[in-house]
Amino acid sequence: MKADLHVHSTYSDGSEHVARVLERAAKNGVSQMSFVDHDSIDGLNEKQALGKAYGIEVIPGIEISAYDFKRDRKVHILGYDYYRDAKNIEALCKTVRNRRQAHTLWQIEQINQQAYPINSQTIIEMARPSRTIYKQHVMQQITSAAYESDLYQALYRKLFKGEGPASGDIEYVDAFLAVEAVVADGGIAVVAHPGQLDSYELIPELVEVGLGGIERNHPDHTAEDHQRVEDLAHTYDLIMTGGTDYHGSFGMPIEVGEITSPSFLSRSLID
Repeated sequence: MKADLHVHSTYSDGSEHVARVLERAAKNGVSQMSFVDHDSIDGLNEKQALGKAYGIEVIPGIEISAYDFKRDRKVHILGYDYYRDAKNIEALCKTVRNRRQAHTLWQIEQINQQAYPINSQTIIEMARPSRTIYKQHVMQQITSAAYESDLYQALYRKLFKGEGPASGDIEYVDAFLAVEAVVADGGIAVVAHPGQLDSYELIPELVEVGLGGIERNHPDHTAEDHQRVEDLAHTYDLIMTGGTDYHGSFGMPIEVGEITSPSFLSRSLID
């Protein structure tokens, strides 16, 4: 049994279609997977139908772009195994998607002024089935350099970081509201990669509104992170999850299933 519970597809900022990701997963012996596309519940029927074709159980999933306003830092909230209509999650995430779409279109305008001729409509079409365009889609139109290459990273920083013409970010939703939305939709709310975003202090507070788990296994986590997650999970009776944070060519080189979850998301396990 092998579970990768943190994978992205072309329904958000992953470079590969669901079928291609599942094909990779099947070759690597993955038996359970969750596509946690950013702020989107789109494509669940397709994901689960294709999952059956590859012999992989696909758990409903999402990664919500949230914020810890008390500590002034980002925190990502994973949601798993929620009701199919996910009304509360969708209402919350629609706001984020609209903000991101408007911001990325503004970024394209700024980049065009820097003598990088890119067309917003072309990027919108290329990004489908995602209804939102991301910086990765913009970069794909500017350079063919690999994500991990010095050229790509230098250009990304030049355009989107610091004093870059397209720097800045959107306002994310409150982390407490994100957890509450997942719980209201019958799902399991999990803090994503707390070591990456330094979300540890927030976890006890989120437990009070229904947090159900913490992501332990992640490419950015160290042995120290694993221990901190284990201690918190034991203290607050939380499940531990994990996965590759796979984005295809839009992210760091890693294979689907290379990092797996210590837990399977079956109701018999959680209840």
